[in-house]
Amino acid sequence: MILNKEPISMAEARKFLSKQDEKEAEVNAFINKFVKINQEETKDLKEKLISLELMKMKPEHISKIIDMLPEDEEDINKIFTDVSLDEDETKKILDITKEFR
Repeated sequence: MILNKEPISMAEARKFLSKQDEKEAEVNAFINKFVKINQEETKDLKEKLISLELMKMKPEHISKIIDMLPEDEEDINKIFTDVSLDEDETKKILDITKEFR
């Protein structure tokens, strides 16, 4: 049952998967191939990104930043396709993600 519609990262999705259900175990294995940080780091990263208070950054952008951990401006631009960030905003995001790589 869907309780609410909120974008979450793949790392956050893992906590909703059952290890006993075969199909969910397959999804969990797939997610583990791509997730680079653990649950606690995910929470810290999300809080730091939210604390930037960038008006252009939406919840779906935060989820993708957590999933991708962008390394440069080009990676950031792949996430923010609907808006353009200035150099300062991009630098702030990259400085935070650098801590978690």
